[in-house]
Amino acid sequence: MVARIKQENSNPFQRVDVDGITIDIVENALGNARNEMDAVLFRTAMSPGIREQGDAFPMIATCDGKMIVGQFGSFISGFLRSYEGEIEEGDVFLTNDPYLCNGAVSHLPDWLVLMPIFKNGRVINYAAMFGHMSDVGGKVPGSLPTNASSIWEEGIRIPPVKLYRRGEMNADMLDVILHNVRMPRWNRSDLNAIVAACRTAGKRCVELAERFGDDVFYSAQQEMLERTHRAMKEVIGRVVPEHRQVFEDYICDDGAGLGPYTLRCALWREGDKAIFDFEGTDPQAPSSVNFYLNEEMFKIFFGALTISLFDPAILLNDGFYDLVEVRIPQGSILKPNFPAALSCRTHLLGRIFDMMGGLLGQGTPQAMNAAGFSDSPHFMYSGYDQHGEWFQLFQIGFGGIPGRPVGDGPDGHSLWPGFTNVPNEFVEAYFPLRIETYETLADSGGAGLHRGGNGLRVAYRLLVDGEVSIHDDRWLTYPWGVNGGAPGERSRKELIRADGTRQMLPAKCDNIQVKAGDLVLFDTWGGGGWGDPLQRDPAKVLTDVRKGLVSADGARRYGVVVANDAVDESATRALREVMAAERGEIELFDRGGTLDELKARCLAETGLPAPTTPSWS
Repeated sequence: MVARIKQENSNPFQRVDVDGITIDIVENALGNARNEMDAVLFRTAMSPGIREQGDAFPMIATCDGKMIVGQFGSFISGFLRSYEGEIEEGDVFLTNDPYLCNGAVSHLPDWLVLMPIFKNGRVINYAAMFGHMSDVGGKVPGSLPTNASSIWEEGIRIPPVKLYRRGEMNADMLDVILHNVRMPRWNRSDLNAIVAACRTAGKRCVELAERFGDDVFYSAQQEMLERTHRAMKEVIGRVVPEHRQVFEDYICDDGAGLGPYTLRCALWREGDKAIFDFEGTDPQAPSSVNFYLNEEMFKIFFGALTISLFDPAILLNDGFYDLVEVRIPQGSILKPNFPAALSCRTHLLGRIFDMMGGLLGQGTPQAMNAAGFSDSPHFMYSGYDQHGEWFQLFQIGFGGIPGRPVGDGPDGHSLWPGFTNVPNEFVEAYFPLRIETYETLADSGGAGLHRGGNGLRVAYRLLVDGEVSIHDDRWLTYPWGVNGGAPGERSRKELIRADGTRQMLPAKCDNIQVKAGDLVLFDTWGGGGWGDPLQRDPAKVLTDVRKGLVSADGARRYGVVVANDAVDESATRALREVMAAERGEIELFDRGGTLDELKARCLAETGLPAPTTPSWS
C-alpha cells in the first residue's frame, strides 16, 4: 500500500538552473531553519531530557522525502510506502513504534512527529522531529526496562496516526495515549513543542519558496543532494578499499547475565559503492538491548563519520544513499524479530560509531580515532518527594571523547554533539537530591600521543526514598586505543548506603530501592588514546597533571616523571628508554586483553561477576 497524497495542485516541479550563490543561501537558510526548530523546542518543552539536554532530533526533507538537513537521515520514503491512508494539508502524524516505521525511531520513548509542508496546494517539503519522552508507561518508571522480554512490556505503542487531521487535533486519541504514561503533563508539553518546531520549519520553507520561486527552491535542494553525492563518491573511492576488511566490537552484557554480544561487520567497495555486511553479528538478545537498526540511518551515520574525518565541508544529507549498501541479518541483535524488546538499545546504537571507526581506520590508520564514549548512559531516580508529589528524573551521562589524529579527546562530553549538560543547580532545584561531586576522573582517558578524554564522576545524594535505574556499558570491555595508544578506563557504578555499607551496581539494572541519605557514584568511561604515549611532549603531560586531568602516577604511563610540580627530565629519558624496550611491537588496536582474559579478571577488577557467554541452539 502506498500513501495517497491529496494535492489540489498536481503540477510537477520543474528543474531549472540555479546559480551557486542562491544554492548557498538556500542551504544556509535551511540549516538555520533546523536550528530554529531546536530553539523552539527547547524553549517550550518541559522535560529536562529535552529542554535541558536536547534529546531531540529535527529534520527537513525534500518533497520526495530525502533529508536535506538533519542528523538521523530520512525515513519519509518508507513512511509513504507503508502508510495506508491519505495525506492532506494540515495533517500531522505521530508514531513511536520501531516495528511500524522500519526503525526510524528505535525505542518507544522516542515520539516521532512528521508533517507535510504544503504551498499553493502541493507538498514542497516535509518536516519531522523526534524527542525522547521521560516516560511512556511500561513496567518501570522511565520506560526502559532492562529485563523486558518483549516490546509489550516497554510502554504504549503508537502506530502511525494523525495527531492533527486537516489542522484539527485528535484530542480524544491524545488523551488515551497520555492516560498510559506516568508524566502526562510533560509528555503533552513536549509533544506540543515538537509540533511547534515542525510548523516553524514549514513556515520557513514556504518563505524560501516565496522568495526564490517554487522551481528554484526545489532545484536548489536537488543540487544540494547531487553535490553531496559527488563529494561522497570521491571520498568513498579514496577511503573504502576494494578488499574486504572486518572488525568486531562488543556490548558487555544484556542486563540479564549474558554477554558480551558481538557486533561483526565487513566493509569493501564494489565500483563506486561501499558495502557493509553485518553477517556474523550475534542473534537477538532475550532482553531489551536489541537495536532495530534502520539501514538508511546507518548510511547517515557512515556519512557523518566519513565527512567529519575526511571532508568536513560536505553538507550532510541523503544524497549519497545509492553509494552505500547495508546488509543486516534478520533475527540478529541489530535486526530483531517482532516483538523483541528494544528499550535499552542505546548501547548498540552508540557502539556502531566505534565499529565504523575501526572498519575505516584499518585502511587509513593515521586518520582513525580511538574508541570513545559510544553511549548515552542513563541515570533514573523516581518516587514521591517531601510533599507527596511524584517525581521522575531522567539524566544522560557524559564521558571521554577518543584521542584523535588532530589532538586530545575532550573530557566529559556527550556522544551526540547537540546534547548539553544539565546544570547541577537545575537538577537540585527540581528533584529531591544533591549533586555532591561533579568532576573529571583523572587518568580515565587512555594514554597516547594524543590523550583520550576523561570520563566523569557524578555523586548523587538521594534525599527521599525511591528507586533507581541505571543503563550503561563498557564496564567489562575497554574503549580501545589505536596506533599505540592505551585503552580508556571502564565505567563503574556504586551505591553507598546511609549507614556506610557499599554495593557495586551492575551497569544495567532497574528497581534498585534506595533510602534517603544514600549516595550513588556514577562513573563514566574515558576515551582511548591515539598514538605512542612515549612521544607525547612532557610539557603537555605536566600541564595535564597541573589541571588534575592526569595524576603524577598516571604521568608515568607516558614515561614522564613529575616531581615537585616539574618534569624530571633525566628520569623521564631513562623511564622512556626502559618502557620502549619492554613493550614490544606496537599494535594497531589495544583492547586491554582478549575477551577470555577480561572475563577471567572481571570479578577482581570490577567487583562484579563476569557475564555468561550467550549461546543459541
